[in-house]
This record gives sequence, C-alpha cells and structure tokens, in this order.
Amino acid sequence: MSLESMGAIPAGGQDSGGIPPPTGTRILVVDDEALQRQVLCDLLVAEGYEVATAASGVEALAQVLEAPPDCVLLDVLMPGMDGYEICRRLKSDLRTVFIPVVIVTVLRRLEDKVKGIEAGADDFLLKPVNPLELLARVRASLRLKHLTDELDHAEGVLAMLAAAVEARDPFLVGHCERLATSALELGRAVGIDSEGLAALRRGGLLHDLGKIAVPDAILLKGSPLTPAEQAVMMEHVLVGERICQPLRSLRPVLPIIRSHHERWDGSGYPDGLRGEAIPLLARILQIADIYDALRTPRPYRVGLPPTEAATVLREETARGWRDPRLVEVFVALPAVGLQ
Repeated sequence: MSLESMGAIPAGGQDSGGIPPPTGTRILVVDDEALQRQVLCDLLVAEGYEVATAASGVEALAQVLEAPPDCVLLDVLMPGMDGYEICRRLKSDLRTVFIPVVIVTVLRRLEDKVKGIEAGADDFLLKPVNPLELLARVRASLRLKHLTDELDHAEGVLAMLAAAVEARDPFLVGHCERLATSALELGRAVGIDSEGLAALRRGGLLHDLGKIAVPDAILLKGSPLTPAEQAVMMEHVLVGERICQPLRSLRPVLPIIRSHHERWDGSGYPDGLRGEAIPLLARILQIADIYDALRTPRPYRVGLPPTEAATVLREETARGWRDPRLVEVFVALPAVGLQ
C-alpha cells in the first residue's frame, strides 16, 4: 500500500533538530500530481509528522473543515480551483484563518509570489523543493500556529468564565450566544469587514465578563438597584476590559466591552461618549444586547414579542439613547422576525 493511498500517514520519525514534533502534528499536502504528493509525504513522515493528502481544491477544503490540519502545503497550478483561490477561502473563513498555508509551486515570477501573499499565504516555496528549507519553513509555521493555539486557549478560558457569569442568572442562559448571532447579522448588514465581525462575535461572548466581580445580591436583584448598587454594576465594563486587556488578540474587542453601555446622547457610561464617538462595534452590539434583553422574560415582567421589543428600541432611540440608523437597519433584519 502506498503512502498516498493511506490518506493519513502515522508519524514515525523526528525533525532535524533531534526533537520529535508534538504528537498528532498534522500536515495537509495539496497537489494534483501524485508524484509530488508522494515526495512531500515521504519527507514529512520521515520527520515524524502525520500527513494527509488532497488532489484538488474541493477535496482540500472538505478535509480542512472535517479535520483541521496544523499546516497546509499548497500547490498553485491545479485544475478547477487553483491554489490562490483555496488559500483565499481558507483565510476568509473564521474557522480556518489561523491555519498556516505554505504555497509550493513552480511559478517563479515576482507577480506570482505577490499574488500568493495577497491571497493570504504565510510562506512561499519554489519547486523543486530543498528538503532542509521545506522542513525549516514548516517548523516556523507550526511555531506560529502553536502560539495562536495558546491564545485561543486563553480566550477559551475567558469564554468559560463569561459562560459561568451567564449561568448565575437562569433568565440569561443563552443570552451571549443569541446576541452574538444578532450582532453579526447587523454587522454584515452595515458592511463590517471580517475582522470586525470576528470582534463582534468575541464581544458578544465576553461583553459582560466583568460581572464576575458583581455580587449575586446585586446581579440577581429582582427590583430596581439603589444608586450605590448601580455604581457597582457599572464597574463591570471596566473590570471586563481589564481582564481581557493582556491578550493582544482581544484588543479589537476591548472597545466593545468598555463602551456597550454608552448612549447616543452622551448619557451612558463609563465615559459619557456621544454619537459617532461611541465605537461602531459597541453600538452594534448594544442594540442586539438591548433587543435580546427585552425579548427575555424577567422576574418582574414577561418577555416582549418582536414587534413590542422593536417599539421599545425605537422609543429609546427617540429619547436619544440609540444610534437611529443602526436601529432601523436592525429591526428590518429578517432574523429579528418583523418582516
């Protein structure tokens, strides 16, 4: 049985530095030429990597989604979907954007390399490949992937903390996930780019993380808060910002966490920002947050149906609290259920 026909090849060797790769480190080799796939497979397996192969773009994308590899070695000249398009799709999908892609090609012109970089490739190698150079580039890409995975782990811990905060209030179970989905819908409708959408998704999950510091007696109180209690509650945006601040990957999320309780007329907190001075992503998340809160039943009231929740949003906009343009775009979204 050939290495190629095995699909995923078990690790057996070690890298040139004498240190075996981490167990389960998996490389996907994408090339329409069987001989080229075989050469790369033999080289990588000898170094201790697990290897999977794909002979087309469609097959490669399916494999990446089914079993995400730690690195992709990608040919350019393939029938149907070329390597540039495969790379663009991987780098435009939030599920696969951080998987390193190394383009391996016979194309030698500068414009070909530039095209690969513009598609999002992390590295670029020429055929015939020098084995030492290939392995060095793969190891460098995997080090970057390892660092990214560590950041993902840290974010995951914060997300679990945020879920624990949500679980303290039985009326809020599922709130963060719902508002993250609604915020993404509104973000797409107003033309937010992929990085902004990723920040909205994270912001939806982490925006109330700072409530971990709010006592249950205040967080779960079923009646209006006293001024002193309100002051404690308002601190949660600053606490959440401080918790997330050390992670560079969460920097785009910090303005959402800090500013999602600001108001269009400047009467919000913590900074009294007004109008366009309030970060756009915070304004987007705020509207989704308010809408979901109105729709969710509380001890002192029932959840409002979509039309009544939209009416309240518009009334608050008339008071000067919400961004008028965003509110009208939001209530027109099919997902909101008014159309």
